[in-house]
Amino acid sequence: MMISDADRADSMGQATREKLKQFVARIERLEAEKAELATDIREVYAEIKTFGFDTKVMRKIVATRKKDPNEIAEEEALFELYMGAIQD
Repeated sequence: MMISDADRADSMGQATREKLKQFVARIERLEAEKAELATDIREVYAEIKTFGFDTKVMRKIVATRKKDPNEIAEEEALFELYMGAIQD
């Protein structure tokens, strides 16, 4: 016999249901904050563009600054190796 979703919900204790609701509310709040931050970041890139800076390069700088120096060195070495291999 299959247990229905309603039966499963009924079998959860009130404390468990409350905890579940709290988790969902936290996730929803964080998702809303994330959307606001994404909008703020887009606005900063738009401002960067008005000053004549290349946003593609700025995004690459931001991404690179997040990386470990060893990871950067490895990527640069591979880039040079691959470029050398395909040049005529």
